[in-house]
Amino acid sequence: MPFPKKLLNDYEAVALDLHPHWWFFAEPAAFLAGSVVLGAVVGVVLDDGDLRKWLLFAVLVMIVISAVWLVARYLKWATTNFVVTSDRLIFRQGIIAKSGIEMPLERVNNVNFSQSIFERMIGAGDLVIESGGEDGKSRFTDIRHPEKVQNLIHSQMEENERRRGGFYQATPVTAPDVATQLEKLEGMLQRGTLSPEEFEAQKRKLIGGGGTPLPPPPPTGH
Repeated sequence: MPFPKKLLNDYEAVALDLHPHWWFFAEPAAFLAGSVVLGAVVGVVLDDGDLRKWLLFAVLVMIVISAVWLVARYLKWATTNFVVTSDRLIFRQGIIAKSGIEMPLERVNNVNFSQSIFERMIGAGDLVIESGGEDGKSRFTDIRHPEKVQNLIHSQMEENERRRGGFYQATPVTAPDVATQLEKLEGMLQRGTLSPEEFEAQKRKLIGGGGTPLPPPPPTGH
């Protein structure tokens, strides 16, 4: 089920709409497969008798439970969306009762991903997103190709900054905004979006309003 377009703002475009990775189904699918195999073993190995009937009944109950679990997991998968738009990061989940997280791109400070060796093999992983909001840090699991999602979020953040005027706007900012802007400048410097010279120039504008210049960056060796 795609993210509802009616929940988008005017002129907001969806850059990415993901459901969880297929590994999301691993537990109920493994339980269902194990129940079927167990039923086959019981049916072949044991002779007719009360024990065999009771075991087959127990296996049948396990198969029904695991099938219901798998269907419920699918419904949860279908109603879970990790969305990157031109303005926000959105996470929504829930069949009847719903919950969600929204982060404006300009409030995102850092995006990291982590993968175990097995997760790298299947193309899954976790995203950890740090923001300037009350939550501070949010972890999203079972993300497909998290390194590609990380790159896409960075590109959307930079595009959002360009649309908003970025750090070249002449409007004055308050002290808390200066700290937030500096964090974003440092992130852009680390990603290579800004050169050291551009970073220092923008830093001078934020801290001193273009008044007292800061020392230039040390020269690079040859």
